[in-house]
Amino acid sequence: MIRQTVYIREEQVRELLSLGETIEAIESAFKDKAEGQAIMPPKLIVPLPEGDIRAMPTYLPKQNMAGVKVVNSHPKNIEKGLPSIMAILIMIEPETGFPIAVIEATYLTALRTAAAGAIASKSLASSKSRRLAILGAGTQGRFQLLSHKLVLPQIEQVKVWSLHEELAWQLKREYETQLEVEIIVCSNPEEAIKGTNVIVTTTPSRQPIVQNEWVSEGVHFTCIGADAPGKQELDPAILKRARIFLDDMAQGMESGEVNVPLHQGLLKPEEIVGELGEVLIGKKEGRRSEEEITVFSSTGLAIQDVACGALILRKLGLKE
Repeated sequence: MIRQTVYIREEQVRELLSLGETIEAIESAFKDKAEGQAIMPPKLIVPLPEGDIRAMPTYLPKQNMAGVKVVNSHPKNIEKGLPSIMAILIMIEPETGFPIAVIEATYLTALRTAAAGAIASKSLASSKSRRLAILGAGTQGRFQLLSHKLVLPQIEQVKVWSLHEELAWQLKREYETQLEVEIIVCSNPEEAIKGTNVIVTTTPSRQPIVQNEWVSEGVHFTCIGADAPGKQELDPAILKRARIFLDDMAQGMESGEVNVPLHQGLLKPEEIVGELGEVLIGKKEGRRSEEEITVFSSTGLAIQDVACGALILRKLGLKE
């Protein structure tokens, strides 16, 4: 019997993956990992002249699915009319190693990253949160807005700052009426985060853009941008005040928001509480008071990609 690998294009992925279903799939993947039901080494990152490429393999026994994603990060691509992040996902049959499908995964990557960020904010932010700040109004800033409004429907106001201010204005024009939320374009990061309860950072910065003295008690940070060694978005002094959670301990300490302060000796590994999945299954306590500052550092996990790939294959009848 001759088997063929299926090629799934971006247009099909957009049709097959809804944000709500993606959030459910990612939450299940986090729980599987926390329960020891995932094999996933840290991502391999290869530096390139204007960015990097990354290889991300995993095996999910409960899903009976394996896979590997190859993804880039090139922040200057916006000047060339290309996405800063592009990806391909190969879905592999565990029993034989046969490549069931090759999936164009640029949209999938944006969606699953937004889902992870929203799950963290839903789990760790104060239930009284009404005001959201988003730093960075590119693709991920937009997806984080959509995912957060879905899981935190009580959000009434969103403050947005971007290095490219026109992107922030585009976001306001596109989503303010659609989401029935007030969107305020801010001229600097300090203006954006002051008075907000949930702060999402989605920039490629290698220097802190959020300073400790701006940050009030009780806020939650979902940090998306620091996903490779040397990147950071928060003043390390904020981390010293906060209860910190990673998506993956090994990968997160090497390439997440905590990587620079850890290597500089400003933060100790034992000051990190644990992984988000451990909170989701009740193994670790999340927010303990309204005054506590919480931080979630997202580096992007292969389990997220393969969980979404498995969902796509089921919808196409290629997997039970």
